[in-house]
Formats: sequence, structure tokens, C-alpha cells
Amino acid sequence: MAKVAQVIHPKTKPLARHTPGIDNPVLKHWRDAVPNDRLAHLIKDATRVLLRSLQLRLVQHGVHLGHWTFLRVLWERDGLTQRELSLDAGVMEPTTVIALRAMESLGYVTREHRPDNRKNLYVCLTPKGRDLKQVLVPLAQEVNAVALTGLSDGDVAVVRRALLAMIGNLSQDPAITDGAKDA
Repeated sequence: MAKVAQVIHPKTKPLARHTPGIDNPVLKHWRDAVPNDRLAHLIKDATRVLLRSLQLRLVQHGVHLGHWTFLRVLWERDGLTQRELSLDAGVMEPTTVIALRAMESLGYVTREHRPDNRKNLYVCLTPKGRDLKQVLVPLAQEVNAVALTGLSDGDVAVVRRALLAMIGNLSQDPAITDGAKDA
């Protein structure tokens, strides 16, 4: 069984911990009400609690969960166009524009035209936006550590392989590939 060290970022207040059990409404639902329900619902609930856990940590640093996705992309590939950022983040362009306006007002990014391309707006991290990486990435690592508590390395490997296979399968789904042509 893999041991997961409890990692608490120094500026993060410890979150109230409770022992997962029958008092947890999400677990009660899955164990009692619909133990054989569709996997998609289970993945959705897992995603929901993972994101909530991250959100509670980010807000302590004044960062919105919606900005997290864009920051993650920009930390890897700074200077993208708004359209490229939307695609990489998997978010609709109007949503990206709204988020970038807010992120710009917070001092995380700038949006600028380049002299050689006046058509596209390029999104660049400010030093403040770049510096958030060293604060926020450990919070995401903490969420992952909490989520993986009690799972063996083998279990984690199986889940990763299964989820990657599902993503691959669904990315080839005609409903998605044909729908993308119509969008």
C-alpha cells in the first residue's frame, strides 16, 4: 500500500477533516442508493469533490477555480492567442474572454496585439501570474495526495490507464467528432 505524506502548504489553513464514512452523503448515495449506477456519474462526483477540495484551497489565496485552468495552461505555454488558450483549456471562447478580463484586472495576465499580427490578442503572464505557480501547484498536489490516500501504486496505475483509455475512446466518438464539424 502506497503511503501518501500529508502535505500542507505553509500559507494554507488546514481544512476540516472527517473520516469518510456513511455520514458522507456522496458515499452514502453510491454505496446504498445506486451502487451499480453508470461510471460517468461516479466520475462526475469524483471530479466534483476534487474540484471543491482545490477550490477551498485556491480561495485562501484569492484565486478563483475558473482561473486555475488558464493559469495551468499559461505556465506551460505562455504567450498563446485567446483562441489557442480556449482550445488548450477546453473552454468556450466567450468564457475565456470573461475570465481573462478578470485575470487581467487582478494583475495575472496581459492581453496584447503583436506588431506582426494586429488581428490576434496574445495572452501573457505577468510576474505576479508566473509567481502564483509556486504557491498554487503545491495546493493541487495536496489535493491529489488526499484523494490518493490509501490507494496502492498499482491501483493508481490502473485508474490512470482506465481513464486515459476512456478519454481516448470518447475522443473518437462520432458524436463528438461529427459535432465538432458542425460547431
